[in-house]
Amino acid sequence: MKETLISVGIDVGTTTTQVIFSNITIENMSSGARVPEFKIVGKEIFYKGKIHFTPLRSNTEIDETALKEIIEREYKNAGINPDDIDSGAVIITGETARKENAQNISKVLSGYAGEFVVATAGPDLEGIIAGKGSGAAKLSYENNDIVANFDIGGGTTNIAVFSQGEPIDTTCLDLGGRLLRFDKSGLVEYISPKLADICKEVNINIEKGKKYPDEVIRKICRYMAEILLEVSGVRPRSRLLELTLSPKSTALRLDYKIDRVSFTGGVADYIYNNQAETDLYKFGDIGILLGYEIKAILNEFASKVIMPEETIMATVVGAGTQTMDISGSTISYSQSAALPLKNIPIIEITEKEERVNEEELEKAIMAKLQWYCLETQKQKVALFLKGERNVSFEKVTSISKVIAKVWEEFYPHGEEVIVVIENDMAKVLGQSISRKLSNKQREVVCIDGIKVSSGDYIDIGKPIGNGSVLPVVIKTLVFNY
Repeated sequence: MKETLISVGIDVGTTTTQVIFSNITIENMSSGARVPEFKIVGKEIFYKGKIHFTPLRSNTEIDETALKEIIEREYKNAGINPDDIDSGAVIITGETARKENAQNISKVLSGYAGEFVVATAGPDLEGIIAGKGSGAAKLSYENNDIVANFDIGGGTTNIAVFSQGEPIDTTCLDLGGRLLRFDKSGLVEYISPKLADICKEVNINIEKGKKYPDEVIRKICRYMAEILLEVSGVRPRSRLLELTLSPKSTALRLDYKIDRVSFTGGVADYIYNNQAETDLYKFGDIGILLGYEIKAILNEFASKVIMPEETIMATVVGAGTQTMDISGSTISYSQSAALPLKNIPIIEITEKEERVNEEELEKAIMAKLQWYCLETQKQKVALFLKGERNVSFEKVTSISKVIAKVWEEFYPHGEEVIVVIENDMAKVLGQSISRKLSNKQREVVCIDGIKVSSGDYIDIGKPIGNGSVLPVVIKTLVFNY
């Protein structure tokens, strides 16, 4: 049995905004009377929207009204209604995520982008999504290689390293094609604080309202390009790399050997394109020159440089086709559960904490629930356990007893119990929790086959596959990082 879902990907970036729609096909791979095993077997993009410049009111604010009009127009052109959407993601990327009203954008778009789609952002997630959307992750799996993808946009460069299809390392640099912008006369109109620091470090004086010769701009771009060699381990790390790292980001670990590198984002077109551009400043920024300067040092990379399947649309393709997962089939959820559930923070109980006695486990869960205790309310959360593959009845009974007790003490007003488990034991655990609850009206949603960690957020959609599985989107919500 196959089922097709409609997914949307929306990327609101520093420079551009893009929208795609795709069909995601799931199929029950088991046969006969076996437990259903649903997997994603097909992903097909059926509509790619135009590439729009992200509308800004100022250097610090997004034009919410204009942005919503762009999204509405793309929905109309695709012949899609918001209610048609089953999955997907809105990714607010780069410097756009740092705008003063970035959080408001998520509210504006969530109302139009379907009930299961919520705005997401965060540099690590962006890099992973771009690497998946570009085909870098797939390539690492097919060739058993370690592939690093550099997603270079207007304000940031998100780097994700993949091994056997899975991300093993990420970082983010404040390095992109819109960090230096010019007016129609060629005068410097904007210079980002980070780029100003870099220029100061290399003794280049750049000021607003002045015009500079090409060789000065090229020199700045060459320094930026060489930072990519440093973060890749080709050159020794310098003060410039430290200056360029985004807040809360650390450099790549490099306890592995990168076999291949690929480039995506708007700047990537000028890394791979062999046709010379006559107007180097046609976008009013340094994106073209940055691409050319990166191209000039490609031979210094110790890894093989490859061109991915997608370049400029890698992030939006990843958002629309790579963000959804499917729960296991051994799950338990109340038929009356108010699905979809959106933006539920994850509380992770470690394997060590799982192995303690009931009293210690209760203390561990209760302590972590306090993190989400606001002044006037308690935020709804999901508990994540690794679980055991061949769990004993006694262990299930013990865990369910603790979870039921903690939820009734911490959430006295009947909030649903939400549990996510990596291994297949959600059905028996969910049923056991329901039996242990004194309030039989309290809903329980217990799913497995999903791996998350503290700091993640999760969306759980309405049942699919005749109610056997639930679609899931795992994400990191970070604004003004």
